[in-house]
Amino acid sequence: MKNKLETKTAGEIMTTVFPPMEYLVDGLLPQGLFILAGTQKVGKSWLALDLCVSIATERKVLGRTTVRRDALYLCLEDNFRRIQKRLFAIDAPETEDMYCAITSGTIENGLLEQIEDFYKEHIDLGLVVIDTLQKVREGVESTYATDYKEMSALKALADKLDITIIVIHHTRKMPDSDPFNQITGSTGLSGCADGSFVLAETYRGSGVGTLTCVGRDVGFLEIKVHFDPSQMRWIAEEDLTVSGSKNNLFLSAVYVFIRERLHFIGTPTELSDELKAITDETFYPNRIKRDLVENGYTLMLYGIVFAYERRHSGRYIKLDYYPERDSSVDRNDSGFTVAQLPVNVSQSS
Repeated sequence: MKNKLETKTAGEIMTTVFPPMEYLVDGLLPQGLFILAGTQKVGKSWLALDLCVSIATERKVLGRTTVRRDALYLCLEDNFRRIQKRLFAIDAPETEDMYCAITSGTIENGLLEQIEDFYKEHIDLGLVVIDTLQKVREGVESTYATDYKEMSALKALADKLDITIIVIHHTRKMPDSDPFNQITGSTGLSGCADGSFVLAETYRGSGVGTLTCVGRDVGFLEIKVHFDPSQMRWIAEEDLTVSGSKNNLFLSAVYVFIRERLHFIGTPTELSDELKAITDETFYPNRIKRDLVENGYTLMLYGIVFAYERRHSGRYIKLDYYPERDSSVDRNDSGFTVAQLPVNVSQSS
């Protein structure tokens, strides 16, 4: 008997609170499978090593903050002596949260099991870098079918373990106006991956170039970079500080409102009217439910439980505040701080 399809209605999906996607590198590297490609000797391995060390030690990389997780670096073209030299060169801390291996199985024969076994022993694993993809493939043939099959296996593993896997790969010498067309192999590689990064110098050996990024949860980014030989790291040229978003203003208003009220049940329009007493910012009723659903997991961290109810008289939003579940040390320091509101909210709090 065939397995039945597991389905959810659009309504169920749109009213379910899912945990937010975690970015190991802020706004740049979420969970999933990614390709990091570039020409030979452009510095892909230096960037890969920097990513592993930075995530394992929670230091900035490419000007962006990181989330601390264990990192596994499969540096399959190196030996431990060369890795040591590179770790010294980037002034890496002596962390116990980054692991290196110089041999592994292939995708078809043992690699997936090795990574999963490592994960079972290191449940804080967040990042696996495979340097290079060719080292974990069975043959040299590159067809759409084989490329997609191998990448699908890696993607399924990343999704199963909820981790990020980066595979290092090469680009063709032939120039193209679209840098992602330069990734060696068929479109089965980039088509299956959640995103791709292409590192390219302005000209060979210049140490100046662009990291171009595209992905399902990243969008399209072009980051101007230069290679700093004094610390052997790729450095982002731009100031990548992210300013507070309107979502933060919305969450701040909800937090201040429900912290005082403790309980609320009403229509989106009624909640919108209530929030007007907190801030001059306009929150439209037809967006309020969506914003609550999208940020429901964050609200839970601060003691706010959101539910959406359908009754004969209409659709209602229900909010409850549980102080004992509020994870913020200072109730005004919640990650969507009341200081971000465009008016004085101290009278309401």
